[in-house]
Amino acid sequence: MKIRMQAGMAALALALAAFAAAPSAEAKTWTYSVVLNGKSETPATMSKGKGHGTVKYDDATKEMSWNITYAGLTGDATAAHFHGPAKPGVAAGVLVPIGPKGGTVISPVIGSATLSDDQATALTGGMMYFNVHTAANPAGEIRGQVVKADGMKMKMPKKDAAKK
Repeated sequence: MKIRMQAGMAALALALAAFAAAPSAEAKTWTYSVVLNGKSETPATMSKGKGHGTVKYDDATKEMSWNITYAGLTGDATAAHFHGPAKPGVAAGVLVPIGPKGGTVISPVIGSATLSDDQATALTGGMMYFNVHTAANPAGEIRGQVVKADGMKMKMPKKDAAKK
């Protein structure tokens, strides 16, 4: 009886260890892209500056990482941020600050952060943007919406689709 119980406990311990070590079947890393320019800023700027980058998001750890490059600004970048939640053309507060406060932000901007639930919802819902600020454009010189890398937005089913 004692041997049987020990064998059962060992099997249970092995099963629990395997379950804990197994990666979640639903966890996924998503890739997003961002294209920055003056006309996307709110309000639009006449900047000749441009930029682009990649944002990756791991939905299991909620870690967002980025690599964003820009050039052609009117001067040094004084700040850069991820903002949201906001649709294109709408200004919003800072969600994820980048770079030193009051210092120069140098391209490429590379980093990572662990997102809160609200920040993750803004990112995955297409409601996050990235912008770069300069002394000449303190509210933002170039901006780009963070969108799924394939450029496709999630399509919501039409309410009347079942009626057709």
